[in-house]
Amino acid sequence: MNRSFATSSLWILAATAVLVLALVPFDPAISQRAQGLPGAIMTFNRRITDFGTFAWMIYGSGFLVILAYVLHRVSRNETLAGRTKTAWRLPLYFFLTIGATSALVHLVKLLVGRARPELFAEHGAYSLTPFAYDDLYSSFPSGHSAAVGAFFGAFSMLAPRLRPLFLVSALTIGVSRVIVGAHYPSDVAAGLLLGLWTAIATAFLFARRDWLFRFDARGWPLPKSMLAAR
Repeated sequence: MNRSFATSSLWILAATAVLVLALVPFDPAISQRAQGLPGAIMTFNRRITDFGTFAWMIYGSGFLVILAYVLHRVSRNETLAGRTKTAWRLPLYFFLTIGATSALVHLVKLLVGRARPELFAEHGAYSLTPFAYDDLYSSFPSGHSAAVGAFFGAFSMLAPRLRPLFLVSALTIGVSRVIVGAHYPSDVAAGLLLGLWTAIATAFLFARRDWLFRFDARGWPLPKSMLAAR
């Protein structure tokens, strides 16, 4: 196992554990207060929150993978074929990152079975019903947060200089899930970090195949374009 990958995974796991444990005691209070914010804030967050759906990300990147791959296979121009060979790997990176995140999120949701905030009056904030097969018991982790964690996490791996912007964007969507009453803060923290970890893990896999990324001297995957510029 790559030492850099093992180290980054441990850091993300530790950060997830610390954040979730720190937020869990305050989940009910934060959730209730967030849903009482002024109407303009509520409206804004309702408008942006569904950006974090898995469907459009998976279908969109999947379509681009197929399109770019077909163009690569049918091209007789060597220059164009070389460009499309690289081009189809870019949507593939997003497709695999987001698809893997979706699978992991749904598995954890099923195993945990945490009741959503809308059931707070009936079950409280800490009710767990594993294998409920019901969306009302799939609060942990937040799927929307995991999706944007993976989406913007992938962008942050491809464009490290813009990483703060991408991470703030992911956090903004994650916070909206608390404000609209769909999740507790600890659900959001777990989802964001799970998505980020998957983006990093996929980058490591691609670097091993010399696709889009290459390992630097420390064993960390960096975009090929960034390494070529050094």
